[in-house]
Amino acid sequence: MVTKTSVGRYDQIEGDKYTYARGKQVWLFWGLLPAGRTQVNTPDHGDCQVVTKYTLLDGIIYVVTVGIVKTYTIKIKAKRGQRQEEEQNKN
Repeated sequence: MVTKTSVGRYDQIEGDKYTYARGKQVWLFWGLLPAGRTQVNTPDHGDCQVVTKYTLLDGIIYVVTVGIVKTYTIKIKAKRGQRQEEEQNKN
């Protein structure tokens, strides 16, 4: 299960994709109660893609804990290329 949400001009920017940051969202009691807020950094320019996945490891954690702990993997993707060139041209 994967959810991808583009933020800012991420879809319009050309360049190589890379993982900017990673994190885990933890839920308790079969996903009913969040265990705090996950702080995952985003690029200063704000153009990124938030990818939320339910991976095999997340599934194993769920099964081993009989559903008491449920995790999701969060990745922030950014692109190298055009955005950095625009910022350099401003300076």
